[in-house]
Order: sequence, then C-alpha cells, then structure tokens
Amino acid sequence: MTIYISDIHIPELDIYTRLNENQLARIYEPDIGIFICESSAVIERALEAGYEPESLLVEDKYLNAAGDILARFQDIPVYTSDINVLKQITGYALTRGVLCAMKRKAVPAPEEICSDAKRIAVLENITNPTNIGAILRSAAALYIDAVLLTYDCCDPLYRRSARVSMGTVFQVPWAFFGKEDDYMDKLKRMGFKTAAMALSDNSTALDSKELKNADRLAVIMGSEGYGLMPDTVERADYVVKIPMSHNVDSLNVAAASAVAFWELRRV
Repeated sequence: MTIYISDIHIPELDIYTRLNENQLARIYEPDIGIFICESSAVIERALEAGYEPESLLVEDKYLNAAGDILARFQDIPVYTSDINVLKQITGYALTRGVLCAMKRKAVPAPEEICSDAKRIAVLENITNPTNIGAILRSAAALYIDAVLLTYDCCDPLYRRSARVSMGTVFQVPWAFFGKEDDYMDKLKRMGFKTAAMALSDNSTALDSKELKNADRLAVIMGSEGYGLMPDTVERADYVVKIPMSHNVDSLNVAAASAVAFWELRRV
C-alpha cells in the first residue's frame, strides 16, 4: 500500500522523524517496541532473521530497487516522496533511500545463546553505537559465537549500530545481562574462562597457546574512555594486552576487538 506524502510532519511519520531510539523501544509498552532499519541490504538481513516490518519510508526513485521487499509485504504502508521532502529528515542522506520500522523480538537470556558457544565477546559499558556495530561486524566475521552486553551498553538495534554492522547485528546472537547481574560470576557458572582486555604489564600474551586452546573463552572488552572496571580485571582468569608500538597506548575498542577475535579464535 503506497502512500505519497508531501509533509514529513504528519503523525504517521513520527516514528521516523520525531521519536528517539528509547521512545521507539518503548512505544508499545508493556508490549515489545520497534526500531528503525536503514538501507535495503540491512533490511534484508533483518527480514532473514525473522524481524517483522511495520512500515517503510522510501524515496520515490528507490521504489523499484526496493521491489523485492515491497512484494513480500504488500499489506504494510509504504510512505514515499521525492528527495526534496525527505532530506528534511535529519540523517536521511545516510539511509540509501529506504527506512523500515520493524518490530523488536524478545531478547534471549545469556544462557540460551551461549549453551553451545566456544568463543563469546562480552562488552562492558560500551556506549558508542558506532563501536557496538563495528564490534558485532567483527564478531560475525571472526568466529565469535555470541555477544553479551552489560546493562549500560548501547542497544545493538540502534540505527547507527545496525548500519555500521552492515546488518550482522541480525546474524550474531546477542543478549544483555540484567542490571543486577554479577556477570563475571555468571560467565564462570556457564563454564567460560574469562580473558579481560586491559592495559596491564602483568598480562598473558595474546597468542598464548593456553588461551587458544581454552575450550570455552569469554573475551571481555571495556568502555571507550575508561576500559574495564578494576574489579573485572582482578577477577578475570586472564588479563590480555595487545602489544603497541610508537608509544601508542591502545587501539579503539572496535579495532581491538577484531585483533582479539581473530587471534583468540578456537583452533
């Protein structure tokens, strides 16, 4: 059902133009909310993962390019207009012509997605959606079976996270620890050895055979500004540092994740 629009201020477009990420996530409380997906490629991966679309916002010249999506969901509203109208939406230039409002799914428990996992990533207090998206993309590419996030991490379904991940946020299983969880204790009860990525001289080499041969390993990465909490480092089975040169102290957490995931993959 295609609906041509000439005004982005109509109420039907509030989810695309005026509601923020948190409002979208809670729009149907107590039921599960929605999120906004950008670009045909990312939308396709979300659909393949079983997410259900509610509506689309498509630049008129991209209607044919989005034809496969539109053909599969003929009963949902498809709002369209030309670029002169749609460019009034902040950030629209990054969408590659199409936005989709999608229903969230219930987020599984950590134990559910880690039951058969051998290598997982644990993200502690990482709040930048770009970093979350890049880490998930590395996780998908570099043999990580699941990603667990602490309560204060950015939501992987934020628009920027999903876009930066190139849709791999819909391919790698992920879950949040609860606000009151002692997540280090929970990891140990699930049978994981824990490797804390931290700037410590008292550390295990990244290419250590002991790490590589660990049956189940959780690679823990901390916030952009402060790294891991001291208690996390103290309680970890291993503290791991990526050696640096030229007096550089560390990599961005997303770049560090790619190095660590590749080196610590199960052999």
